[in-house]
Amino acid sequence: MRKIVLIALLAATAVPATVSAQSYGEVRRSERDLREERRDLRQAQRYGDRRDVREERRDVRDARREVREDWRDYRQSHRNVYARGEWRAPFRYQNWRAGARIAPNYYGSRYFINDPRRYRLPPAGRDLRYVRHYDDVLLVNMRTGRVVQVYNRFFW
Repeated sequence: MRKIVLIALLAATAVPATVSAQSYGEVRRSERDLREERRDLRQAQRYGDRRDVREERRDVRDARREVREDWRDYRQSHRNVYARGEWRAPFRYQNWRAGARIAPNYYGSRYFINDPRRYRLPPAGRDLRYVRHYDDVLLVNMRTGRVVQVYNRFFW
């Protein structure tokens, strides 16, 4: 019995874990690390020699790569939630353009993007809301129903 438990423990530790940013906090930590690496690069450019600058540039490049990978993993892990069809509208897809007027059922509260910062969207102005329409994001004036801006294939 002891042998089986020991083998199971060894097998569990020997299998490499997959690294993926499935939480928004992990993405934020990666972005913070990138800011720190950029600060270190500026310090090396001011006070260091060529080798220090070269090493810091490499660190900044690696940190950028990590941020890109974390965002990609985060979007991939959250795309599956939407792929199940929970967000799909009871109407067909339409290709909207800025200035078009849309019916209120297209921009109901069910389709709001409540935290645009999470998706790196600029803050919406007064009476404006981001609305998901299939893979597109529409910035809609809630009072008039006019589309202000369209981000095509945003969730693609």
